[in-house]
Amino acid sequence: MNYRYIHTTLNFAIATVWLINGLFCKVLDMVNRHEQIVAEILGSDFSRQLILLIGFAEVGMAVWVLSGIRARLNAVLQIAVVATMNILEFSLVPELLLWGRLNILFALLFIVVIYYNEFILNRRQILQTKNALIT
Repeated sequence: MNYRYIHTTLNFAIATVWLINGLFCKVLDMVNRHEQIVAEILGSDFSRQLILLIGFAEVGMAVWVLSGIRARLNAVLQIAVVATMNILEFSLVPELLLWGRLNILFALLFIVVIYYNEFILNRRQILQTKNALIT
């Protein structure tokens, strides 16, 4: 099995999730629900500015994922951000979520994919590469 191909493919998929959510949903304001969530949790005075900051941070996360720099730190940070954000939304504004309280299951699935990609697949592809060099 070619672990490097799977790892790279998952990296692109993970980065795509961050890019779509950051650029299209938040920065370009194609999904107003995100701003409503921020307004409900933090107040509406600066919700647009905050959603822009969050959107640009998510675009930055996509770039960071693709860069491969400090990938383990990146994965831990992604997991922490997704978990924190979804627990807050689950607790405070479930009525604004696309799938209501079921959103937490999609977040958990995304966390599992991030973990598996970085801490299992990446290790396997490194071992596979080392074994190929030895033989």
